[in-house]
Amino acid sequence: MTAKPEFRSDMTIEEIGKVGNQYMESAWKPLYDLMHGQLTIAFLEIEDAAYGLYLDRLMPVLFDGLEEAGFEATEPFKEDDFVIGKCLLFRNSLEKWGTEDKRSRIFWNVIRRKNSPQPIGTLLTEIPHSHLKFDIPAPPVLYSLEAWEREQIAQGIRRIKDSAER
Repeated sequence: MTAKPEFRSDMTIEEIGKVGNQYMESAWKPLYDLMHGQLTIAFLEIEDAAYGLYLDRLMPVLFDGLEEAGFEATEPFKEDDFVIGKCLLFRNSLEKWGTEDKRSRIFWNVIRRKNSPQPIGTLLTEIPHSHLKFDIPAPPVLYSLEAWEREQIAQGIRRIKDSAER
């Protein structure tokens, strides 16, 4: 059984990212192995939506831990929002990197302490995946940014992806 992440209410966005990555590193592969057969079949019918089924199992533990520690990880949902993994909003994501067999989508969540209007930063969730078959070729990774405005987030994502490609 994978340990759930232990967040504290006084954590910085960097500390949240570090603890979140420890959870991701321990949880992603056992869950992937458990669900692989089912999601390989689902991919034939629903294509990329199969990754949503996977993230619906992987991500809520992380977001529940943040909530229990006193953080908010999402904004109010809009009527036409497509949400996976409890708090990942497709309108707050980019998918511009990689080949068809190794794409990369990055979601972002602005993190606030409950009852505080000022965000502490943004948590990015990168999901590597294939468009050709159900495959997650590398572990999902969390990144932290001290920014929370949409343009600053996009610049931060570009910086991370540019440095990864070097």
